[in-house]
Amino acid sequence: ILYCNIGNPQSLGQQPITFFREVLALCDHPAILDKSETQGLFSADSIERAWQILDQIPGRATGAYSHSQGIKGLRDTIAAGIEARDGFPADPNDIFLTDGASPAVHMMMQLLIRSEKDGILCPIPQYPLYSASIALHGGTLVPYYLDEATGWGLEVSELKKQLETSRSKGITVRALVVINPGNPTGQVLAEENQKAIVEFCKQEGLVLLADEVYQENVYIPEKKFHSFKKVSRSMGYGEKDIAVVSFQSVSKGYYGECGKRGGYMEVTGFGADVREQIYKVASVNLCSNISGQILASLVMSPPKVGDESYESYSAERDGILSSLARRAKTLEDAFNKLEGVTCNKAEGAMYLFPRIDLPEKAIKAAEAAKKAPDAYYCQRLLAATGIVFVPGSGFRQVPGTWHFRCTILPQEEKIPAIVTRLTDFHKSFMDEFRG
Repeated sequence: ILYCNIGNPQSLGQQPITFFREVLALCDHPAILDKSETQGLFSADSIERAWQILDQIPGRATGAYSHSQGIKGLRDTIAAGIEARDGFPADPNDIFLTDGASPAVHMMMQLLIRSEKDGILCPIPQYPLYSASIALHGGTLVPYYLDEATGWGLEVSELKKQLETSRSKGITVRALVVINPGNPTGQVLAEENQKAIVEFCKQEGLVLLADEVYQENVYIPEKKFHSFKKVSRSMGYGEKDIAVVSFQSVSKGYYGECGKRGGYMEVTGFGADVREQIYKVASVNLCSNISGQILASLVMSPPKVGDESYESYSAERDGILSSLARRAKTLEDAFNKLEGVTCNKAEGAMYLFPRIDLPEKAIKAAEAAKKAPDAYYCQRLLAATGIVFVPGSGFRQVPGTWHFRCTILPQEEKIPAIVTRLTDFHKSFMDEFRG
């Protein structure tokens, strides 16, 4: 079976970054730090970093609970990393370390949603975490549709329209979710577009929930990642003007450490009373896991020029990212060659979200099987080829359009086999259901 269904890189053979794993190993078993043979097995800078981190952990014990927000020294490191990335100050007290980005999203939904009268603006297609979390906390998802024709563009006019429609139904819209780079759609927002989104949130008094877990995954030179906090600060907006919560994770990027469950949210623009409530909610879970906390600090502060590990680290990172870019391009080209399939440019993240125009007979066959047409296509594909895609109906889509999401994560040498199997299957499927 060829798994193209979930952003889980290491399950498909991606190797972890050596430096990160060396530091983790040494932190978890500090007894070997003083042994002479350790110098031969581990790089000097991973040994030094492990000492630094252990000095920040009370009792040097990775098996102990930490502060509910995360270890203070690690939050200092992350804040410095954010500052270096954005060129604007970051406060370690604004950072809450979480078990991946998902619990941070749940935490914010729990705090924002009071009843079904509270709405959260979410992109459609969306990552199902959002619809599930909003439903779980009893709120209302207010959809805004990304424009497939403009490469999954986010139009502020569409946001305004959806906001007004919801308000006319008595729904109080409290926040806007933006996923950038996009999941499942893989687009990277232009800075001008981001400024318009920030302005919209400021005018309407919305909390901006910025899902930025794919910030390292940008594959085309003409696009760059800009954090929403950086964009709002560059517009002259500070703490008093706009509330921005940004999410980052160690599961994505080039590191792909999904199972380690590390991540954080940076919470800005809330008063002390709200901050106290966020802290209370974080305290319910005692703390996030310590390996994930350590990894989050490493991701935001990797080896620097001059460090012993720098060259091997850079080679590993660049090797993974350039391979992902090639895989994205190969799959994008393959989809666009299929009859009735169109696929937007793979700009970032780990996914492609091609649109498929299914013949009327296939739609009828799907109805007879009591399945959504894109789910029917994906199940037939799985049975015939072993390729696993997720139907677009799992992410919501413009009614009457059909899509599927495909990850770019299978190992590079397996991509040609996926393309061949898919192409053969698609041809026979279309032939079978022609008018």
